[in-house]
Amino acid sequence: MPRLLLVEDEVGLVMTLTDRLESEGFTVESATDATVGLQRALGETFDMILLDVMLPGGSGLDICRSIREKGIQTPVLMLTARGQVVDRVVGLKLGADDYLVKPFEMAELLARIEAVSRRTRPAPAGATPEVFEAGNLHVDFRRAEVSKDGTVVGLSAREYKLLRYFIEHRGATLSRDELLNEVWGYNSMPSTRTVDVHVAWLRQKIEDNPRHPVHILTVHGLGYKFSD
Repeated sequence: MPRLLLVEDEVGLVMTLTDRLESEGFTVESATDATVGLQRALGETFDMILLDVMLPGGSGLDICRSIREKGIQTPVLMLTARGQVVDRVVGLKLGADDYLVKPFEMAELLARIEAVSRRTRPAPAGATPEVFEAGNLHVDFRRAEVSKDGTVVGLSAREYKLLRYFIEHRGATLSRDELLNEVWGYNSMPSTRTVDVHVAWLRQKIEDNPRHPVHILTVHGLGYKFSD
């Protein structure tokens, strides 16, 4: 049974979501403030974290940042209030994998959980080497951990999957459509600009000079190529 951590301070919403998610076959653990939420996210193993932005004692954005800095790749679905566009953008940049605007229908939440799970599901064993190294970049696929110069790099599950796909197909020119379909898992995004944005974020984290990358190279008019 997939184990979810719900970090949400609205008691009524916690009860409603817990009842419905458990009826769908999930095990749900909950925390109602930022301190406990962070402690549980760091100290326990979950299949996904549902994380509210506005919390007593801190921000869900800070929790997201902290777990990514620790190298924890658990998928994160942010719950944001309507109109908090900045929070949604910042959340994605800090490593969240998706967001859902309140109020939302239960069917949409279940669909988002399924989509995020599908996109972040590990590849079959043997599909990639256990460890990959290129210059000062070190990727441990067994632990889903990326480090640069010996320091763990905080990637979202989606950024990690994008990097993994690049490494699995290193040397090949990959179109934006291919990356969108294979990494995001669907082709209904409004624009392949989404790929460009995530590539830019990934470069910021793994390249010594993001303006002059040596790993994720742009192939003008075609897409991207990973070089080791």
